[in-house]
Formats: sequence, C-alpha cells, structure tokens
Amino acid sequence: MGCIISHDITRIIPGKVKEVAFKKGHVVRAEDVPELLKVGKSHLYVWENDGAMLHENDAAAVLADLVAQDGMVRSGVSEGKIEVFADVDGVLRVDKERLAVLNGFDYVMVATRHDLSPVRKGDKLAGTRIIPLAIEKTKMDAVCAAADGGSVLTILPYIHKKVAIVTTGGEVFEGLIEDGFTPVVRKKLEAFDTEEVGHVTVPDNPDMATGAILRMAENGADVIFVTGGMSVDPDDRTPLAIRNTGADIVSYGAPVLPGAMFLASYLGDKVILGLPGCVMHSKVTILDLILPRVMAGMPVTKKDIADLAAGGLCLSCEHCIWPACGFGAL
Repeated sequence: MGCIISHDITRIIPGKVKEVAFKKGHVVRAEDVPELLKVGKSHLYVWENDGAMLHENDAAAVLADLVAQDGMVRSGVSEGKIEVFADVDGVLRVDKERLAVLNGFDYVMVATRHDLSPVRKGDKLAGTRIIPLAIEKTKMDAVCAAADGGSVLTILPYIHKKVAIVTTGGEVFEGLIEDGFTPVVRKKLEAFDTEEVGHVTVPDNPDMATGAILRMAENGADVIFVTGGMSVDPDDRTPLAIRNTGADIVSYGAPVLPGAMFLASYLGDKVILGLPGCVMHSKVTILDLILPRVMAGMPVTKKDIADLAAGGLCLSCEHCIWPACGFGAL
C-alpha cells in the first residue's frame, strides 16, 4: 500500500462504459484492492524515475508538439493519450511522409484524419501516444530529430470569397420550371465565408452564358458557379460557354460519381466551376470535395481531380455520414 500508480487504469463494461477507474498518481489504499482485482490488476506498475525515462503522458506531449500547430488545440492527457482538435474551420493537410517517419518508430503512434479533410472548429484531428508505459528520453529525442522541425498537420483556413451564380437552361429562363440549382448552391455556400455579388439566369445560348460569366467576373466574383447544361446532349452548351470566356480549362470530366461531368477552370485568378445536374439532387457530390479547397485558396489541378478516383465512388448510403466516410478520402 502507499505506492503511486504510474498510469491510468481503465474499467470497461462491454456495451456500456469505458472509463478511467484509477488515475495516474493515485496512491493505492487497502480499500482499492477489490476494485483493482475486478479490472484485472493483480499486479501494479509504480513510477520510480531515474531521470533517463519519460512517462507515457510526457511522451504523448512530445508527440503532440509535433502535430498541434496554429489553428489547433490539445486535449488533456488521458490513459497516456493526447488528442488534437481543430480550432478553426478549414482544410486539413497531412504530411504523409513525415507521419510515416514518426510511425516508423515501433514505440510511438500518431493517428490522423485523412489528408484534405474539410474540418470545423472542434473536430478531432489526431491522437498521439507511445506504446510502452515509459520510454527512454534518447528514443524520443530521435523521434523529434526525425520530424526535422516540421509539422505533421496544417489547417488551411477558409478565406472570404465573393461568389456569383450563372444559371443556364431555357426551361428555367422561360419560367417553365423553378430553378432548383441556385438554392442548393447557396445552401452549400452557407458553410463558408462568402458574399454573393451576382446571380443571373440565361437560356441555352453559349454567347449569352459567356457574357454572363464575364459580367460576374467584372463584378468582382472570385468564384463563379455555372449550373446546368454540362452533359453531352446537343443543347448542353455550358462547357463551350465557359471555354469561350478565355478560361483555362483544368478538367472537363472527373473520376467521381456523382459528379463525372464536372468542369474546373480559371479565368486569371478567378475560379469558374461548371456544375453537373447531380449537384441539384444528390446529397454529396464532387462539388463537396472541391469546394472546401477552393474556399481555402488552394489551386485545383488536373492531378488533384484525377487523384479522387480511388475513393471517388459515393455509395449513396441511406443515412449519409459524409465526411466521416471514404467518399473523397485520400
């Protein structure tokens, strides 16, 4: 009795609870013995530090230093683990090479979310801990040296953007049907810091659509969404209208379902996105994968779009949990 427990001891009741039964630093008393036996602890480890070792809690803090950067906050240490959370909205970047180097040491672990995940303030980003109860300081020094002064995680915060919407389609222009596209786009933009500077509806006339896009660019729009007319039917002329603005077409077509007929382009520093019909009726599409990057100021390249192929198939689950699923995960 009287010894100091050197690590958190966990109590698990299957299907009901997982909790800390005894915290690190607890002084063992006679009345603790029955409870310790119930959680399977007939032997205890006590902390006797000779100065050459780091306790698991302290080692987890060292690892967290290699992960948590600007725009992130840490949890307290629990059961030898520290978790890292987003403190801003943005796009998470994961240095996969540096992460692999750290996890190459067989006595440490750092687990993160997927690279390029859209994250909100409060979202969990990573967890860190060592495997043993204690570790030599020299080993942790080697881990830090391997990180080479860099960070595993970075958050690119969302930037204020002026946006505009050009709705194409004779049926909408003539009032035969209601515009179902624009409300969907506006709803998605609510998640970001945007200011709408224009919206116009034009028929399936490429010259009129081109003129509308150019007027929105002149109005100061940073991002222009062009909806409808993106398929291969003869009267779908939106790709031509975008091309005729002089925009550089990054990609017309994407290895993503829903979203195969997506178009990404740049007119100088202005982003023009051609949105296929799936954006109007599918809960999650390629727009949800690309839009966070655009709003964080990231350039979108043809390779970026091609890289979406593995993970680019939405399973259209009855209960959608995106982005906590494999759609768009790299």
